[in-house]
Amino acid sequence: MSMKYRIAIVLAMLLAVRISAPAATLDSPLEWQVFQRDAKEWAEVKMEGTVPPDATVVEAKTELGAGLRGRAADWSVVAQGPQIKDGRFCDSFKLATGGWYKLKVRFRKSADDPALLGEAVLEHIGVGDVFVVAGQSNAANHGQEKQNTMTGLVAAFDGKRWQWANDPQPGASGDAGSFMPPFGDAIAGKFQVPVGIIACGIGATSVREWLPKGAKFPNPPTLEGRVHQLPGGEWESTGAAFEMFTARMKQLGPKGFRAVLWHQGESDAGQPDPKRTLIGKPYRQYLEQLIRASRKEIGWDAPWFVALVSSHGGDGVPEMRAAQKSLWDDGIALEGPDSDALRGDLRDGVHFSGKGLREHGARWAEKVAAWLERQTGAAPSGTAKQ
Repeated sequence: MSMKYRIAIVLAMLLAVRISAPAATLDSPLEWQVFQRDAKEWAEVKMEGTVPPDATVVEAKTELGAGLRGRAADWSVVAQGPQIKDGRFCDSFKLATGGWYKLKVRFRKSADDPALLGEAVLEHIGVGDVFVVAGQSNAANHGQEKQNTMTGLVAAFDGKRWQWANDPQPGASGDAGSFMPPFGDAIAGKFQVPVGIIACGIGATSVREWLPKGAKFPNPPTLEGRVHQLPGGEWESTGAAFEMFTARMKQLGPKGFRAVLWHQGESDAGQPDPKRTLIGKPYRQYLEQLIRASRKEIGWDAPWFVALVSSHGGDGVPEMRAAQKSLWDDGIALEGPDSDALRGDLRDGVHFSGKGLREHGARWAEKVAAWLERQTGAAPSGTAKQ
């Protein structure tokens, strides 16, 4: 090949790169994203991204697979004219409870010009119920056997991307099993909606480690990585877990999730050093402080479920259980499952076996589903599969 011919090819390639239109992209929604349904069974879906050059109209439509709950919509304009600026667009559209939906987006030069300048497609977005799961190892990935979603209707979000909610759950500590896939499957099957999981659990944490920065207490937890001692001998939280936790919630927006599921207590009850044990009224005080502070930080009164959690495989600690139950009685939190009752072959010490994880998920689903039915009225039954 002659040098002259090579130069011609290079020039042609450079010219092609210069004049070729950049591909249209979607930054929101994301593949597998679940939006929280409202009381009227709709969600406001934010749509934003880049447009090809000269595009002044952005249109979208949704399609729904056979047998799935939802309401598909034909092509409609979601952004045009001044809503498109500097090559980007941002607007929103309403989507009925259900999914998975296929979202198709197309870009045109004008409403009168049928020629397409670009298009984008998402295969899976849904409107259903989103849950934030926090606490220690049994709210994270420390169970004996990894669990998978069987309905195909449960997705998880790590703060950057959505994916199928197969263990280990993104965003939580550990690399093994959790109760979240069977819990999500049970909710999805009962209500025929996609379910989103936001896993924030950190293994071996005390409630003191979850408090806001500067929250003070007289004695430290067993692990001191998220607390530090003051010159006068008192201890305080660094706020690291609280900031992570509330940042994850704020990503979802106001009322962007259904509830927090809190499962924690083993690292406060029955510690080898009695001075690091925290039960009874002090535990209640700090957990209430966490609930109220998190609600203030995210700007709305998110519902919290609090489980009965105090066991290392035995009967549990009555003072801890009473403290957790008192939050239900006073209307600060909703009633979670009694995980201390899961014994025998359901657990190995603190952590659950595969059988125990499935039972734990079922018990969480029982509590949450009863409450959801009161929130949403009559709910469909049966299993919806993808």
